[in-house]
Amino acid sequence: MLIETLKRHWWVPVLRGIAAVLFGIMAFVYPGLTVAVLVLLFGAWILVDGVFRVIGAIGHRASDKEWGFDLIIGIMGIIIGFLTFHAPRITALALIIYIAAWALMIGATEIALAIKLRREIKGEWFLILMGLLSIAFAVMLLWNPLPGALALVWLIGSYAIAFGILAVILGFRLRSLPTLPVR
Repeated sequence: MLIETLKRHWWVPVLRGIAAVLFGIMAFVYPGLTVAVLVLLFGAWILVDGVFRVIGAIGHRASDKEWGFDLIIGIMGIIIGFLTFHAPRITALALIIYIAAWALMIGATEIALAIKLRREIKGEWFLILMGLLSIAFAVMLLWNPLPGALALVWLIGSYAIAFGILAVILGFRLRSLPTLPVR
């Protein structure tokens, strides 16, 4: 059952959340970051998130017939993470498109998972909120792609912290779910 597998792997969203919060804090602590350093930090975060998403997908493949979708999103995150390391002097506009594409993918998958789990778990709204936050973040980036560098750092940092907190809460909520009897 998917819910049992998610409960067993509750630590995956917690680790994803911690990585996001750490990235967000770094964006605020070092607001004068150059775009190149921001690209590298973003690449590290997306790479770590992608790895944990792949681990989670593989971990629940037996109980989720659609685990491959999450695996693909994780692999795409890893690829985008590596792309940012491969071309650290990427332009700000390309960085914004990378970030927006990633946030749209994450938003869609979180909402899809919430819809899938709505009958099995209370509080699926955390997933919906994470998804909507990610999509809103992507839309804001695409709507005005050339804000000042400092505003971009703060926007990314705020998003990462909010997303990370929600992911950690979700992970601990999954951990606290009662264990269902084996059928």
